Amino acid sequence: MKWLRRLLGDDLPDGFTGSLDPNEHVLAQADGVVATNRGLWLPEGDGYRHVAWHFVTKATWGDGKLTVVWAQQTQTAGKAVLIADLPPRTFELTQPGKLPAVVHKRVEGSITSRYRKELPDGGGVWFVQRKTPDGPVLQARPDPGTDVDVVAAIAREAADKLVGR
Repeated sequence: MKWLRRLLGDDLPDGFTGSLDPNEHVLAQADGVVATNRGLWLPEGDGYRHVAWHFVTKATWGDGKLTVVWAQQTQTAGKAVLIADLPPRTFELTQPGKLPAVVHKRVEGSITSRYRKELPDGGGVWFVQRKTPDGPVLQARPDPGTDVDVVAAIAREAADKLVGR
């Protein structure tokens, strides 16, 4: 049956050490990078790191390389969350198949709206409303050096308005 799973595209790579959730299924994989309905599984050291789609802030494909930027949550601001990008990781894909297209579709599909705000004291912030398994969330991603307290206050107020308080 392994040949059937591989033919249908829902096979895991040899040496995969992650643990899929019961409702998680593989959409595409190439050279150890696995895209599921829940996120990306990225090879890291002797294991795998899972990154949910709503934390992938950028993914680009070119010259046989997939470059992924994901964020970590740094704090909450009411019903909003502040995030910060981690350094990009690049994966060389010798046989990419449908993986780049799946990644693009899933990242873009998790975004319901986005808005860029320049702040008066310099810097700026991206506000992105995204779909998550637990429902919509407003993420605020301040530029490096931007006052996070100001961003948190704006994000809190915006999230309150979005949920109709």
